[in-house]
Amino acid sequence: MNYNEIIRCRLVFYGRVQGVGFRYVSQYAANEYGATGWVRNEYDGTVSMELQGTRAQIEQVILTLENSNYIRISQIDRKSIPTDPKEKRFRVRY
Repeated sequence: MNYNEIIRCRLVFYGRVQGVGFRYVSQYAANEYGATGWVRNEYDGTVSMELQGTRAQIEQVILTLENSNYIRISQIDRKSIPTDPKEKRFRVRY
């Protein structure tokens, strides 16, 4: 396992994840740790995210979310997807 390899994950977060600053904490953490991708609220109350970076960067973003004051994650569905070599930043989608 190469910890410097760039990977991309599609994540779906369940729990108390809307109305608690989840997207903004995600953006802050991704920028802080150098990950790229996007995050958006879904109509079913979940939050979807695509996160790209090293395994360590991705885990740091998730850990920041899990340790946030108001966010309560009950489950995370995670799937590996192809990387996007053109992506340069992390953004909140509406």
